[in-house]
Amino acid sequence: MSAVLAEQAVPMGFAPGAGEASEWHASLALQFRQQSRGCRLVSNIHHGPLYVQKPFYPEGADLAHVYLLHPPGGLVSGDRLVINIRLDTAARVLVTTPGAGRVYRARSDRSLQQQHQHFGLAADAVMEWLPQEMIVFPGAFGRMDTTVDMSAGSTYLGWEICCLGLPASDLPFTHGELHQRLLIRYDGRPVLLENLHLNATSFELATAAVGMNACPVSGVFVAGKLSGKVDDGAMEALLAGLREMLVTVNGPGQANVTVMNDFVIGRYLGHSAEDARRVFTGIWQMVRPLLTGRAACAPRIWAT
Repeated sequence: MSAVLAEQAVPMGFAPGAGEASEWHASLALQFRQQSRGCRLVSNIHHGPLYVQKPFYPEGADLAHVYLLHPPGGLVSGDRLVINIRLDTAARVLVTTPGAGRVYRARSDRSLQQQHQHFGLAADAVMEWLPQEMIVFPGAFGRMDTTVDMSAGSTYLGWEICCLGLPASDLPFTHGELHQRLLIRYDGRPVLLENLHLNATSFELATAAVGMNACPVSGVFVAGKLSGKVDDGAMEALLAGLREMLVTVNGPGQANVTVMNDFVIGRYLGHSAEDARRVFTGIWQMVRPLLTGRAACAPRIWAT
């Protein structure tokens, strides 16, 4: 394992099990490499309750499907999850989770509940990040960060779905704090930044018609880069097909798709995490063949 990956596995000042007994820190560092026998997990370092069992290969040896397992199922005050995944040249990996993540109501000390993930893609690598939704309980004090560092020729397809509060239990997210950020860099240059910060001074954004319009579920899907993989004619046909598909699969929520900075970007805003997953799965099924040369193959865990 490289020294860089070892350093990323346990950030400075991070000590699993340190602090109060109710705090549960965990980290996971994975490295994948394309070898003669296919895409292999060549390094797997974990601390605390965060790990993978083994890669699966439903699409053949050169593309690994990986399920991230977090037995506690959510974050309480003071918890911190750190995920680092590195893909060497031409490695191909699809990562998902078996169930929804949760950020529970914080204690009165408002200790931060954190999940940080960093994905490093070497040249010609392909990564798909398709987790289940994150449920943020009323009174949570959470920070969720995803950073993707891409190299020339690499491809990234990923989505993030956030459910604020517990709508089915009539418990809206009316108090607490959430800071959510997605940053994608290509050859070190930022190409996409998504940033949401909700707290006592910005809750009007959640209810305003020009903001989230009182919709508890939001999500973003990104796929790219498109250059060298999709020409102008194919791109126009793809966008037309995607927008036609959204009319069919989208429920009462709002969904749309566009292209920006050489990435396909899909958005969902509504009242159902299930609808958001259906919308993004539909986009993924249409975009994936153009960017990766493979038809969509849903992870088996989604059917359980």
